[in-house]
Amino acid sequence: MDRINAIITGVGGYVPDYVLTNDELSRMVDTNDEWIMTRVGIKERRILTEEGLGTSYMARKAAKQLIQKTGVDPDTIDALIVATSTADYKFPSTASIVVGKVGLKNAFAFDFWGACCGFLYTLDVAASMIQSGRYKKIILIGADKMSSVTDYKDRQTCPLFGDGAAAVLLEATEEQNIGVMDSYLRTDGKGLPFLHMKAGGSVCPPSHFTVDHRLHYLYQEGRTVFRYAVTNMSNDCVLVAERNGLNKDNIQWVVPHQANMRIIEAVAKRLELSMDQVMVNIEHYGNTSAATIPLAMWDYESRLKKGDNMILTAFGAGFVHGASYLKWAYNGSEK
Repeated sequence: MDRINAIITGVGGYVPDYVLTNDELSRMVDTNDEWIMTRVGIKERRILTEEGLGTSYMARKAAKQLIQKTGVDPDTIDALIVATSTADYKFPSTASIVVGKVGLKNAFAFDFWGACCGFLYTLDVAASMIQSGRYKKIILIGADKMSSVTDYKDRQTCPLFGDGAAAVLLEATEEQNIGVMDSYLRTDGKGLPFLHMKAGGSVCPPSHFTVDHRLHYLYQEGRTVFRYAVTNMSNDCVLVAERNGLNKDNIQWVVPHQANMRIIEAVAKRLELSMDQVMVNIEHYGNTSAATIPLAMWDYESRLKKGDNMILTAFGAGFVHGASYLKWAYNGSEK
């Protein structure tokens, strides 16, 4: 019997309407457009400003667009997984809210907490579920409302992050040499001091003290994180490329996590690729954490062709990092 493969058969996305520009940020903290563009390459980011709306709102918008574009029968979806670090609530899961709002009657749902690697990790887990033969169709969503954990008084971090969500449909096929081909994923546990949110968890529950001392916002030591990200994302991409016979001549696309333009350029340089072969949308969305990779696929979908060799790579809090080899399964211009 032929091996069952897991292929992406569609992409949906959503970004909020409100655009927070560098000029507006410069009126909130001591920064300017030139500084932000030079350091990280972000011009603007989208922010979900409506009160009472969280990550699940963006996730369900992306999921509904995905279902509409693919024409998939919602009753045939076996599972829905939301990769996020900014869940609506401690419990229940954001995925459980999305399943209810989208109306998936036969799916089970759970959240996957892999920070900025959330989508990359989830893709591998969901592909394994499909390859097992027990599941046929799974919706994966990368979604984060990073504005909810961003300190807009911290000039180092507030320009970096935005809000957004994107969803893919992962399906089983008996077609060979297609879909999720290989991955190299790692977590090293060294990253806690350098990238975290101090309060709100079981170690440091919410209190007047934690709120007064602004401990419910993301904390990052930028230089350390930058160094680790460049090294790990580059090494992981090279490893996956080498063991699958991939090189600059047969890689069509690299889809990197959108955290910093200099990191993205370093990865491309290490793989000896031109920037034309790299998906980049950081200038318009900033770092949307688990949503960056599927949002890039959403933006570039019309340019993708069946059989395109793609390397996905990310790095995030933990530290978590990795790279995956994906062989694209359809002509995006036909969707």
